[in-house]
Amino acid sequence: MASPQVFLPGAETQAADQGYRDAVGRLSRAVLRNRKATIGLLLLAIIVLVAAFPGLIAPGDPQAAIYEQQLGPSWSHLLGTTQVGQDVFTQLIWGTRLTLIITVSVGALCTLISVLVGVTAAYVGGVVDGSLSLLTDIFLIIPTLPLLIVLSTYLEGSGTVAIIAVLVVTGWAFGARQLRAQGLSLRTRDFLEAARVRGERRPYIILVEILPNMLSLVVASFLGSAVYTVATAAGLQFLGLGSSNEITWGTMLHFAQQNGAIESGNAFWALAPGAAVALLGTAFALLNYAFDEIANPALRSVRRQRAKSDS
Repeated sequence: MASPQVFLPGAETQAADQGYRDAVGRLSRAVLRNRKATIGLLLLAIIVLVAAFPGLIAPGDPQAAIYEQQLGPSWSHLLGTTQVGQDVFTQLIWGTRLTLIITVSVGALCTLISVLVGVTAAYVGGVVDGSLSLLTDIFLIIPTLPLLIVLSTYLEGSGTVAIIAVLVVTGWAFGARQLRAQGLSLRTRDFLEAARVRGERRPYIILVEILPNMLSLVVASFLGSAVYTVATAAGLQFLGLGSSNEITWGTMLHFAQQNGAIESGNAFWALAPGAAVALLGTAFALLNYAFDEIANPALRSVRRQRAKSDS
């Protein structure tokens, strides 16, 4: 019979910190060796810098309607002006911040729910696994696009909080299913059996033994949610689920469409935020592909074979 485990103050925290530091170190080295991840990281770093310091690039007020209306691109207005005299370039730069906040918030919340549901279902098993798996399946089979359209109709003009809530509710289930599958594969590993024999508590086993070994999949889940969010959030805002007092790339697309920007010859008003959405989505997608290769040994072997054939 196993002797009772004596827990030293802070021992679990130190073990968890060491496990996560080792996992982050392995992921960092793998990312830096991956070309796709490097490109995606550079693109994302540029976008983050723009979001953090928009006033250094476009010092004006994005809501200020103080210019001549419907101007074309010029040195004074790089992307022209809107139908009410707002500078399109200034709106594009300042819209980066809120767009990125929505994307990261939805990705983080979806990942958190996915980890809680997926890992708990895999490790606890039994009735808990059955109940959480049923809940996950329900959200997986709900037709997402019609639901989003219906919600956007009822929440029209509600703004950022409504968008985040809608996307989190509809976006966590796929990640939870993946994390549960990975958790089931880890549940019977020798190192977990050893932890149980030592008398380790369940929170310790999940936080210290399981999650560090799933870190690459957790990060991939976040990146997948971010890719989903970039396009979907812009689409919802394009349909009108956004506040007129908030500047994002999606609301820019909405007002450009409402005022016939392309038909009136002011194409950059619509094309610039569309290109920005595509660029942000590309950054997260490249990182996501890279983490798929890092987490999947089969993909790593294919990449090595391609590198050898190219050389």
